[in-house]
Amino acid sequence: MGLEEIKRRIAAAEKASGRAAGEVTLIAVSKVQPPGRVEAVLETGHRIFGENYVQEAVGKWPDWRTRFSGVELHMIGPLQTNKLKPALELFDAIHTLDRPSLASKLARQVQARGNCPQLFVQVNTGAEPQKAGILPDDADAFIAECQAMELVLSGLMCIPPESEDPVPHFRALRDIAARNGLRGLSMGMSADFETAIAEGATHVRVGSAIFGARDYS
Repeated sequence: MGLEEIKRRIAAAEKASGRAAGEVTLIAVSKVQPPGRVEAVLETGHRIFGENYVQEAVGKWPDWRTRFSGVELHMIGPLQTNKLKPALELFDAIHTLDRPSLASKLARQVQARGNCPQLFVQVNTGAEPQKAGILPDDADAFIAECQAMELVLSGLMCIPPESEDPVPHFRALRDIAARNGLRGLSMGMSADFETAIAEGATHVRVGSAIFGARDYS
């Protein structure tokens, strides 16, 4: 499908939803992709990328950042507290703030550093036991807890259950964000980003539809 087609579809979805052109940020998810594919997208001028694993990102992005100015890197995978320091050194945004222990360690690191990446609280809208994220019923309290630690939150993130209609999950996330005064909504991936845009997404995370299928072998 490719980057240009995804950008065209995002623009069409923005227009169809009555939203301003360019209102939605496209995060190109480059995890486990061969370097040649990622460099091809960088060569087009796209600069916003998402990675799931700190170690993988540390191994490839410092070099690309020296070659391609203006790269913005988003952490969209689970973040272990022992990887927090390198994550803060590398990432401009973290979409997976998902538990009190991470929030407290993040607050200490941020205060010591004097700067903070964009932060999104991950909400487990489907209450799936195998999936990370704050449960919807606990989200308001967790958001307040983060803010009490002086963590500046940009918004919320969710990954709806694969087997379900994503719309109720997108709307649940939007409702939690609205009542907590948060604007950012990181929701929508390759299969459902247009639906997410219609429901208010500000950030969509698209990987395979841009780069092609991943080979985990």
